[in-house]
Amino acid sequence: MSKLSRRSLFAIALPALAATAARAQDAEDYPTRSVTFVVPFTKGGGTDTLALLFGNRLQERLGRPFVVQNRPGQGTVIATNFVAKSPPDGYTIMMAVSTLAIDATLYKRLPYDPARDFALVALVAWVPFVLVVGASLPVYSVDDLINLAKQRPLSYGSGGIGAFHHLAGALFASKTGIKMTHVPYHGTVPALKDLTQGYIQLMFTDYGPAQELIVSGKLRPLAVTTTTRLAVLPNVPPLAEAGVPGFDVEAWQGVIAPAKTPSDIVAKLNAMLNAIVAAPDVSGRIKDLGMAPIGSGSPAELAAFLQSEIVRWGKIVEAAGIAKSA
Repeated sequence: MSKLSRRSLFAIALPALAATAARAQDAEDYPTRSVTFVVPFTKGGGTDTLALLFGNRLQERLGRPFVVQNRPGQGTVIATNFVAKSPPDGYTIMMAVSTLAIDATLYKRLPYDPARDFALVALVAWVPFVLVVGASLPVYSVDDLINLAKQRPLSYGSGGIGAFHHLAGALFASKTGIKMTHVPYHGTVPALKDLTQGYIQLMFTDYGPAQELIVSGKLRPLAVTTTTRLAVLPNVPPLAEAGVPGFDVEAWQGVIAPAKTPSDIVAKLNAMLNAIVAAPDVSGRIKDLGMAPIGSGSPAELAAFLQSEIVRWGKIVEAAGIAKSA
C-alpha cells in the first residue's frame, strides 16, 4: 500500500473513530439535561400513569428530569408526529401504544412512517381492555348489550380515532352484527366521564383509569378482551366466553424515540427500562393497573416486533371493517 493511500485511509478512519468515541461518551454521560417524555393522550389515563411512573424511575436512576408532556389529539397522530420531527438525540421520547402500528393501516396518509421514523426502545406492558357500560344502562351481560343494540342505537367512546378503544369497539360490532356510533375523545378520561353521565353507552377501556368508577358502581364491567380473566376483575368473563367467540385482542405500551437516535443511547434506555420493569414495586404497580409487565428484548428484536405488529393490526383493522381515514 502506498504512503498516499495509507494517509487517505487514516483521513477517513480517524474522524470515524472519533465519532464513535464521541457517541460512546455521549451515551455514558446521557442525559446531561432534562428529557421530554411525550404522552399522546390527556392526563389521568393509563398511558399517562405509566409515563409518570417510568419518568420518575428514570429520573431517580439517571439524575435528570424526565418531564411528561401531554400532547393529545387526532388519535395520537399529533404527538407521534411531534416526536418523529424532533431531534434524534435522546432528549425527546414517547410512551407509545399499539396505535403506532394500527395507524399504519388505518390512515391513507400520515406525516410520518410508523415503521421507518421511530426506534422502539422498550416494551413495558401488555394491556387487556374491559368492556364497560354506564350504571344507568339496563344491561348486565354481553347478551343484554347485544340485544339492546339491536333495538336502539348505541354509541361507544374512545380515546381517539385509531386508539385501541376505537378498534375494539368496531371489532365487537363487526363480530356481533350490531351497529354502533363511534364517538372519539382526546383521551380515556373525558370519554369515561361522558360514559358515567350517559352521553355514550359503552366503552372498551384499560382498567386503571376506570378502576374507581367500577369500584364505586358508576360503571359496570361486562367482559374483558383477552381469553383469560384479569386478576383485578376475577368475576368478569372474557368476551370469547360471553357470546363473542374468537375475540382475543390486547394492546401494548412501550417507549419510542425518533429514528437515528444514537444506538448506544437507545441501548442504554432499553437496559434501564427493562431493569425498571423488573423491579417488584414497578411490576406490582403495572399489575394493579390491570396490565401485565413485559421484559422486552433488544432494540433489534423490538424493530422486528414493530414490523410484525403492523401486519397483525392491519388484519384486525380489516376484520373490524374500519374505513381508512384521510
